[in-house]
Amino acid sequence: MEYSIRNCELADLPKLVLLCQKHAAFEKADFSITGKEEALQKALFSEKQRLNCLVVATTDTIVGYASYTFDYSTWDAADFMYMDCLFLEEEVRSFGIGELLIDRLKLIAVEKECANIQWQTPQFNERAIKFYNRIGAKGKDKVRFTLPL
Repeated sequence: MEYSIRNCELADLPKLVLLCQKHAAFEKADFSITGKEEALQKALFSEKQRLNCLVVATTDTIVGYASYTFDYSTWDAADFMYMDCLFLEEEVRSFGIGELLIDRLKLIAVEKECANIQWQTPQFNERAIKFYNRIGAKGKDKVRFTLPL
């Protein structure tokens, strides 16, 4: 399979929303596609860009993505990258693409002088946890809370 890793483009948004929907289903989370394409367009492509996204592109579609933001750590007194999502279609897993995405994120984080990259995954996602451990990431036991507004 031939593919490239590149920044998300405006034309990718309809497929990106579908990948987000698949990702949410995999993580057993609620997801509605309503308004997502417009909201992602604003977050990714407006003058006040709030989100960054890499996609795994084949000749005719995208088959995965990694989205990230930058934040500041009080404890590290430094910027860090937060990888919000990393998702690959089932048929392209186990080809090393996830590791290439992480490597690309590491390059970006170093360029931006980040102290580290942080992310989370559900405890039941054992395959991802094994992958993250294999590449040298260290997990922390915490409970993430969401307060609906």
